[in-house]
Amino acid sequence: MNNKPLLTEEYVGFSKVKYLIEYFECDSFNHLSINDCKQCYAVAFHGDKIVIVNNSQKGTYGLVGGSTEKGESLEETLKREIQEESNMKVIYHRPIGYQRITDTRGIQEPFLQLRYFCIVEPYGPFISDPAGTVTKVLEINPKDYKKYFNWGAIGDKIIERSQEFKKNMLQTSV
Repeated sequence: MNNKPLLTEEYVGFSKVKYLIEYFECDSFNHLSINDCKQCYAVAFHGDKIVIVNNSQKGTYGLVGGSTEKGESLEETLKREIQEESNMKVIYHRPIGYQRITDTRGIQEPFLQLRYFCIVEPYGPFISDPAGTVTKVLEINPKDYKKYFNWGAIGDKIIERSQEFKKNMLQTSV
C-alpha cells in the first residue's frame, strides 16, 4: 500500500473551517482502521446516470452517503445511507479510494471518508430521508457533475475513476 496521497488540497468547509484533504486510491479498505472511517459516499450509477442528492441544510448537492453508526460495518453504512437518501438498492459496489480529512486548527482528530463506485436500482420513488436532510434526488449525466458540485482535482479523480469502473463493467458484460 502506498502511504503517500495521490492528491492533496485545502478545503474551507460549510462552517468556515479549513481542512487538509489527502486523497488515496485503493481497491480495498481492509488496511484501514474501521474506527477512523467516519463516512461512506458513493458515485452511484443508475443506468448511465449518477445519483446525487440535495442537502437542504447546506443548500448543496453531493454524492449519496453519510456517517457510520455504532456497530455498523462499512458495507452496511454504504447500503443503509443509499437506501435512506435515495430509496435505492446497491446491486454492486467496489472501493474507489478514500480521503483523510484533517482539521487545520488541530481541534479534531483526522478521519477518513470512503468513496465507493456503485450500481444501484430504485426500490420505488424517493419520498423522504429519515434524517430530513435530503430533499431531492437527481440522476445526472456524469460529465455535468460540476454544475452541481465542484470538489477540485480530488473530485475530478473520484468521478474519473468511477467512470473507468463503469466503462470496464460494460466492456466485460458484452
